[in-house]
Amino acid sequence: MGKEIKFSLVYRDMWQSSGKYVPRVDQLTKVANPIIDMGCFSRVETNGGGFEQINLLFGENPNKAVRQWTAPFNEVGIQTHMLERSLNGIRMNPCSEELRKMMFSVKKKQGTDIARSFCGLNDIRNLERSIRFAKEGGMIAQAALSITVSPIHTVEYYTNLAEELIAKGADEICIKDMAGIGRPDSLGKLVKNIKQAHPDILVQYHAHSGPGFAPASILEVARAGAEIIDVGMEPLSWGTGHVDLLTAHEMLRDAGFHVPDINMNAYMEVRRLTQEFIDDFLGYYINPKNRFMNSLLIGPGLPGGMMGSLMADLANNLESLNKWLSKHNKPTITQDELLIRLFDEVKYIWPMMGYPPLVTPYSQYVKNTALMNVIQMAKGKDRWSLIDDNTWDMLLGKAGKLPGELAPELKDKAAALGKELYTGDPQALYGPELEQYRKEIAENGWSLGEDEEELFELAMHPTQYRAYKSGEAKLKFEQDLAEKKQPKATETAPATDTPTAVTPSPKNMRITVDGETFEVEIDYGNGSTIAQKESQEIEASPEPPSVEPENGHGVVAPLEGKFFLTKSNTEKGVKVGDKINEGDVIGYIESMKVYNAITADQAGKVLDICHQDGDEVDEDETLVVLG
Repeated sequence: MGKEIKFSLVYRDMWQSSGKYVPRVDQLTKVANPIIDMGCFSRVETNGGGFEQINLLFGENPNKAVRQWTAPFNEVGIQTHMLERSLNGIRMNPCSEELRKMMFSVKKKQGTDIARSFCGLNDIRNLERSIRFAKEGGMIAQAALSITVSPIHTVEYYTNLAEELIAKGADEICIKDMAGIGRPDSLGKLVKNIKQAHPDILVQYHAHSGPGFAPASILEVARAGAEIIDVGMEPLSWGTGHVDLLTAHEMLRDAGFHVPDINMNAYMEVRRLTQEFIDDFLGYYINPKNRFMNSLLIGPGLPGGMMGSLMADLANNLESLNKWLSKHNKPTITQDELLIRLFDEVKYIWPMMGYPPLVTPYSQYVKNTALMNVIQMAKGKDRWSLIDDNTWDMLLGKAGKLPGELAPELKDKAAALGKELYTGDPQALYGPELEQYRKEIAENGWSLGEDEEELFELAMHPTQYRAYKSGEAKLKFEQDLAEKKQPKATETAPATDTPTAVTPSPKNMRITVDGETFEVEIDYGNGSTIAQKESQEIEASPEPPSVEPENGHGVVAPLEGKFFLTKSNTEKGVKVGDKINEGDVIGYIESMKVYNAITADQAGKVLDICHQDGDEVDEDETLVVLG
C-alpha cells in the first residue's frame, strides 16, 4: 500500500474565493454532518480570514457562529483550522500584541484546533509571535509560506524561510499557494527540502486553481512528502476556488497513494446543500466569471481569495470611469479591457513596490494601486497620483520588511510627502487597545461574552461590531439583498420553472439582535431605512445642508466609496469653522477595503461638511466646502 494522503475541505475559503459572502450559521450547521458523513476529511477549514467580518455584516454573532460550526467536527475528531494574518490578526489592518495573543486563546476555546498563520511579506518577526501565541493558547501552530514567483522568491528562499519558522517553534508548515502560480517542479523541490531536513514536520498544501498549475502541483508535493492536501468541491471548485476533491482523489490514487474512500451519497448531499445556499441568496454575490479558470492570472499572480471581490470592484470603477470618459467626449471601455489594463499594470508596478507576495491584504494594496493608476492615467493624470494610507504603510515598512527594494520614484514621492521609511519591528508601532474597548462595552452595558469573546470581537472589528450591535448591519444586508432580487426595470425576466422573486413592498419589521429588539421600517425603493430601539424615541438625523460649490471651494472625491471624517478612534475629524491648510487631511474614502486620505487642495475655513460618516459618495462629488 502506498503512502497515505489526507484531505482538508476548505469550505469557508470556497465561498470567500467565489464571492462576497459565506453561508449563515444555520446553513453551516446544516451542512456540517453531511461533510462528516463523507468520511474522507481529516480536517476542515472552519473560520479565519474574513469569516467573522461577514458574520457581522449579516447581523450574526461571529462567536456563536464559530462555536456552532466547529462543534460537530470537534465531536467526531475531525481537526478544525483557521487562517490568520499574523500582524493583522483576522482583519485587514495591524493589531496590538495583546489582541493577537487573545485571539488564539479565544479561538481555541471556541473549538478551533489549528492556527494557519501567514504574513503577506513572509516577515519572520510577524510570524514568530503568531507561532508563540498559538502554542500558548493551546493550538497547533501551522506556519505558512506565502508562495509567489519572482527573481527573489526562489526554492532556496522558501527553504530557508521554512527552516527559520521551524526553528521558531512551528509545529507544521503550510505551502500557501494563494494564487495557484507556484510551479509544480519548484514546489516539489521545496517540499522535498523541508521533509529531508525535518521528516517529522507535517506539510499541508493549499492552492487555488485559477491559472491551472494546481493539479500538477498537488501530485508533485505529494510525491515529495506532503501529507495533507486542501481541496474544494462542486459546485464551488475550480475557477478562483480550489482543485476539486474528486479530481485530486483519483489522481493521487492512480499514482499509488493510499487515499480515504468517499461516501458519494454524502458527497451529493453536501453538493445539493451548497447549491441550495447559492440559490437561496449567495448566488447574488458570486460573479459567474469567478467560476472560470484563466491562465492570464499567471502574469499578475493575483490570488483566488481576492478575485471573488475583484470583479465587483471593476464593475463599480468601470461605471465611474466611463461616466468621466463620456463627459469628456472620450471613448468608453469594456470590463475586459479594464481587466487587461489592470493585469498589465500589476505586472509593471509589482517589482517597483518591492515584490510583496500577493496575498491578503497586500494583494489588495497592489491591485488597488494598479487600478487607481489605470483610472488616473486614463484621465491624463500621473501614475502614483492616488496611493492609500494602508499601501503607504506597507511600502514604508510599517507592516514588515519588503522582500525587494522600493523603486527610486516611490522613495522620492514618499520624501516629497514627508513620509519616512521604518526599519524597526512593526509590532512596536501598534500599542495596547483592549482597555478602550473594555470601557466601551461597559458604557454600553454590553456583555463581555464567554471567555471575553465579545470584547475580542469588538476590538478586532470595531466598525462592523458596532453596526451589528445597533442592528444597522442586518438592516443594510436585508435591504441590499432585496434590491438584488428585484428584476431590473430594463430587463424582461426569462421564463423559468423557479419562482420569480417578488418585489418587496415597504413594510415594518422587528429584528432582535443579542436580546435587543429593533423596530424597523424598510423602503426598498428610494425611501429611508430607519432603525430604533423598541420603547425608545430616536429622531432621524437631518440631512446636512447642501452648499453649492460657488459659495466656496469644494474639495471633491477623487474616487467613489464611503466617506468618513476619521479612520480610527484616535483621530479627530474636521468640523465647521476649522482652518485648513493646503495638504491637510479632511477625511477618508473607504474603497476596495482600504482608506484613501483626502487632502485639501487649497487652504481655507471649513464652511460645510457635505456628508455624514458612512455616506456613499461618487467621484467628483463635493465632500467639504472651504471658504
